[in-house]
Amino acid sequence: MEAETESKWEGKVSAGIAIPTAQQVWPLLEDFCNLHKWLPSLDTCYQVDGIPGQPGLIRYCAATITSSSSGGDETMIKWAKEKLLAIDPIKRCLSYEIIDNNIGIKSYVATILVLPINDDDDGRHGCKIEWAFVSDPIEGWRLDDWISYLEGNFRSMAKKIEDALLSTT
Repeated sequence: MEAETESKWEGKVSAGIAIPTAQQVWPLLEDFCNLHKWLPSLDTCYQVDGIPGQPGLIRYCAATITSSSSGGDETMIKWAKEKLLAIDPIKRCLSYEIIDNNIGIKSYVATILVLPINDDDDGRHGCKIEWAFVSDPIEGWRLDDWISYLEGNFRSMAKKIEDALLSTT
């Protein structure tokens, strides 16, 4: 465990979306303060400071976690404040960092990228969403477990986005 705390963690998760195009998916993720609409594990996500769509925007995200302990269920709010570092609508990507939280994260920067599948920008073949991160080791987690957690959340998010877009066509 000692060696693990000395180096940065890096990882990437991705999910394919079969029908909606990158051009259709990007506006949903570009709206930095609406992550709770797409990430089922979040209860809320809203603007705290800054200008929508501009680097420097800060959002607050929170989820209610219920865990069973000796004799009963314990409910806890897990939260993070995240700052938009960069956003590029042409490349369909954004980067953010976690600036405060109660999850045990000391340093975390992530980039979300929406790509056409097979570089087919005309959208006939769906798209892929990638979520890459670099962080300090996260208190109470192993890297493999963190990546598995992100993969599960990310696949749920991609499915929710796909279902929403297909229901409007």
